[in-house]
Amino acid sequence: MPYAALLTLMTMSFLLVTSEFLPNGVLTEMAATLGITPGQAGQTVSMTAFAGLITALLVGSVFPRIDRRALLIWMALLGAASNLLVAVAPSFWLILIARFMLGAALSTFWSMSISAASSLVGPTRLGRALMFTSGGVSLATVAGVPVGVMLSNAFDWRLVFAIIGVAMLLLAVSLRVTLPRIPATKAGGFRALGRALREPGVSLGLGGHVLVVLGHFAAYTYIRLALERVTDATGAPLTPSTVVLLLALFGAGGFVGNFVIGLVVDRAFKLFSIVAPLIIAAAALTVLAAPGALWAVGIAVTVWGFFFASWLLVVNTWAGHRLPDALEAGGSLVVVGFQAAIFLAAAGGGILSDAAGITTVYATAIAILVCGSVMFGASHRGRA
Repeated sequence: MPYAALLTLMTMSFLLVTSEFLPNGVLTEMAATLGITPGQAGQTVSMTAFAGLITALLVGSVFPRIDRRALLIWMALLGAASNLLVAVAPSFWLILIARFMLGAALSTFWSMSISAASSLVGPTRLGRALMFTSGGVSLATVAGVPVGVMLSNAFDWRLVFAIIGVAMLLLAVSLRVTLPRIPATKAGGFRALGRALREPGVSLGLGGHVLVVLGHFAAYTYIRLALERVTDATGAPLTPSTVVLLLALFGAGGFVGNFVIGLVVDRAFKLFSIVAPLIIAAAALTVLAAPGALWAVGIAVTVWGFFFASWLLVVNTWAGHRLPDALEAGGSLVVVGFQAAIFLAAAGGGILSDAAGITTVYATAIAILVCGSVMFGASHRGRA
């Protein structure tokens, strides 16, 4: 396998996802600096998702023939510009513009990930190759976001975004060196998306995918607020270092889960698409219902990370098996669903959190996750 190229794609997903979800861990710091509420600070995630939703719909039409390696390099540069702008932006509105830029880079990367992985290793080992790009997501949660939070606590959250911006500039060089040319697929744009949606089981599966991601991010976007309800063995609120440790446990579970599930995903993606959302719902319920049991919360966030970090791997493998002749269309549809769900979760969760509290947010998220599992399970009745 072309490990240098796959590790470069893994690094790109790591940096992009760290950038996307770093605000989740520094909501209170961002809010204090910018003079806004934590719910409003959560809209920085919403803006990234909104841009990603638009980009996933348009990328095949706007760039129908450009070499995909060149496109990925440009997206790395766009991600660098976004993070550097966040680092120096004096106002909340300018940060939202920067986060829109990040969403465009992130969405383009994920839309191209299935076809890029397939071009590197072939369709028979697609799941194994996607394990690397999904591994970047896991690494972002186990290391990127927790380390970013620690640096933010020690120095300043703007410094962390600046560091990521510089790293993405270096990544652009690595992409040019390690990746071969990746030609665009022949069928792109809205017609290809429409044809893909008409395939048996695809619309139902994507609906389940949206619900699963919506339920997860409705809870995870505001996990910092949920963890502030948790107490230690003495009944005292958790220290910032303990919160960082819990975030690291989430990431550690995800890092292990991505590679464990990645080894069997080509054969077992149907099973995981049903079971994973139910386990995530149970974990979120534990965080909500047992704030006085730190040990139980620690186990819950670890299990939560184990199963959600591999979700993109599971759903991309499902799309690759369902749409073997329309990989870019399948990748775009997965990203559209993912980003639409994140946008709704962050925007709706912020409003719900400010109006009704974190308990209502988590109860709603749990119900949505269960519905997503049922819908995705029903999609497997179509052609495999």
